[in-house]
Amino acid sequence: MFSLSQEEHCAPSIDLVKYGELVVLGYNGSLPNGDRGRRKSRFALYKRIKPNGVSPSTVHVLNTPQASKAVSSKGQHSISYTLSRNHTVVVEYSHDKDTDMFQIGRSTESPIDFVVTDTIAGGQEGEETLITQSTISRFACRIVCERTPPYTARIYAAGFDTSKNIFLGEKAAKWKNPDGHMDGLTTNGVLVMHPKGGFTEESKPGVWREISVCGDVYTLRETRSAQTPGKLVENESNILQDGSLVDLCGATLLWRTAEGLFHTPTQKHLEALRQEINAARPQCPVGLNTLAFPSMHRSRALSSLEEKQPWVYLACGHVHGYHNWGHRSEQEANTERECPMCRVVGPYVPLWLGCEPAFYVDTGAPTYAFVPCGHVCSEKSVKYWSEIPLPHGTHAFHAACPFCATQLSPTQGYSKLIFQGPVD
Repeated sequence: MFSLSQEEHCAPSIDLVKYGELVVLGYNGSLPNGDRGRRKSRFALYKRIKPNGVSPSTVHVLNTPQASKAVSSKGQHSISYTLSRNHTVVVEYSHDKDTDMFQIGRSTESPIDFVVTDTIAGGQEGEETLITQSTISRFACRIVCERTPPYTARIYAAGFDTSKNIFLGEKAAKWKNPDGHMDGLTTNGVLVMHPKGGFTEESKPGVWREISVCGDVYTLRETRSAQTPGKLVENESNILQDGSLVDLCGATLLWRTAEGLFHTPTQKHLEALRQEINAARPQCPVGLNTLAFPSMHRSRALSSLEEKQPWVYLACGHVHGYHNWGHRSEQEANTERECPMCRVVGPYVPLWLGCEPAFYVDTGAPTYAFVPCGHVCSEKSVKYWSEIPLPHGTHAFHAACPFCATQLSPTQGYSKLIFQGPVD
């Protein structure tokens, strides 16, 4: 829970200027066990009542550990670059009345505004999340928003800890730039991808880059935690745009601007589309029973299957009710099933509506499903996400369903749904 001071610190100002929202990929509208406090599937960044941004000011070059400790414990924001045991550069940061700062990370301590933990593919939270050692930094990154229009948002690697410090130890990648200022990278890095053409049905994937502690843009390292940085990309910036993806090595966040969200479907719109499909009374072509998509709440929770739940043969797209014939594999119940309509063999899965509006690139009808998970959304949204390579592990990339983080099939990332209308 928030302390009173923290609630005041995070509260939006009276004029409710929204800078944008961060939405965690892999969740269908909320966390499986519900959103709680700063731990949730989406986080709105509002203009603060009082600005809390900081900007670099004084630089200290120190030759003893005691001296660097004295500077970093002054109660002022600072970044320490340890070059050797007896050589540390400390950059002090002073208050900036023109910006608001928001911090993201795994830590639940007070400097973190948005608590993010590792996303488990399949959209579930279980014992595995407690056992697995997290690769997300406790103070992973910070976003700094200008308080005046156009409310530009910039991202930086690393966040200030409870002592208002960022420490880059001897083993961290760091360097002095030609202009003299120090910079560095965090252990597992903060990667950013800006889509070409914003976040629309015409958008194409951009190139993944790494963001430094001071906000410069670099090509990716050879592996995620290599000590040698990539090359500086001078013609690109750390300014977030609608649809930018931020990867924290364990969770990927989607940035949506306030303007971009204005053009996305609302929960009410998605519910209307669900009711429209159900009102058409799609039928199982074999059992002739009427099918119906579960409520948005049940779809978000991936709760127990309902009697009227639509199922699909992913290889061909024919939608049925559940039935127990056509098995081609004795080991895996629904991986090899023969469609009664066209005899095509492939996975047979229940369909769930995609309930997170921020992942839709248009307001089209939910007529396509991701393969192999069965989450349903619009044609253009499915095709957009099937082309986005998302970081996985230390150096792999693959496309995944935004609603549950399941890796998409490399041969067929989505399937067009074929519904049969009522016979009467």
